[in-house]
Amino acid sequence: MHRSRRGPVLLAVAVLAVPALVGSAAATPAVEERATGGAEAGELLVIGHRGASGYRPEHTLAAYELAARMGADYIEPDVVSTKDGVLVARHENEISGTTDVAERPEFADRRTTKTVDGVELTGWFTEDFTLEELRTLRAVERLPDLREENTLYDGIYAVPTLDEVLELRARLSEELGREIGVYPETKHPTYFDELGLSLEEPLVAALEEAGLDDADDPVFVQSFETTNLRELAEDGLAVPLVQLLSAEGAPYDLVAAGDGTTYADLVTPEGLAGIAEYASGIGPAKDQVIPVGDDGALGEPTTLVDDAHAAGLLVHPYTMRNENSFLPPALQEGAGQSDGQGAGQVEDDEYGRAIDEQLAFWEAGVDGFFTDNPDTGLVSRELFTD
Repeated sequence: MHRSRRGPVLLAVAVLAVPALVGSAAATPAVEERATGGAEAGELLVIGHRGASGYRPEHTLAAYELAARMGADYIEPDVVSTKDGVLVARHENEISGTTDVAERPEFADRRTTKTVDGVELTGWFTEDFTLEELRTLRAVERLPDLREENTLYDGIYAVPTLDEVLELRARLSEELGREIGVYPETKHPTYFDELGLSLEEPLVAALEEAGLDDADDPVFVQSFETTNLRELAEDGLAVPLVQLLSAEGAPYDLVAAGDGTTYADLVTPEGLAGIAEYASGIGPAKDQVIPVGDDGALGEPTTLVDDAHAAGLLVHPYTMRNENSFLPPALQEGAGQSDGQGAGQVEDDEYGRAIDEQLAFWEAGVDGFFTDNPDTGLVSRELFTD
């Protein structure tokens, strides 16, 4: 299979001509009296999704550090709990796809089947390991077929604690001479509450210990559930909260409580007004901002950004990635294909026209976005604002 040489995209490519889809370079209008996680009014944020996970195994200190050194404004650790109540950075509490646990005979008997947020999963779960045990494991690339280069780093990096991520943030902020933000997500909070391993109290304690608990500190706290965000707001956590959204389904806390509210209900003007009572922003899926048409091209933006801004909410969609597999068909490119339009074999792991996609989202008025490739996000932002 053809494989191109891929590496971090340098800002020097910003001298390329800006595609015609870019219009005004005006930044998103500021909405007054909202917490912004230390961001200046109108600032457009590039958020390192699980670190620079396009180049290193996700949720490792190496991925976070690379994201910061590339220039990401924020790094995003998803947090789950160990058996002894320590918050660690993993995308999911089931870790067979992100660590080498399946190859560890000493933990073979920990393999089990559980129901998490209504979904039956079989594997190994962080809540069945003490931190000491978990630290013997090593991270592996979650998408080896798409990101073969990242498998070079399999078996090198440990699973980091949230405290270690916050310490890294502080060290790099000082070294690089700019405040690097942190954007933690609580994963499956209702599930962990039921286990007696609440995520919120240790998260708040970690932020307080790191001196990151004021409204103007570079922090956002996010969740796909609503109840824990409301409780954090009611308990006085000053940092801005972000309600994550999905194009389908409903927040699991509401499902568990028998509340029929769906994500579709939350993106109505009435739903957004309700979110604004406890949160400063939303994190929608990309398609909720700009859907892909039947022709495989990006369509017209929905009213979501304008509606959210009218409610006083920031908009940080997820997730921008460079590979064809994650791009609209019209922006995918095959081996040897230069214009994205002609015939040619399209390989899922090859890079497509990701910058074009990102420019369309900046033009739609988003306040930032999550990306696996922070360097590409910086290029698109510079092209948009130049």
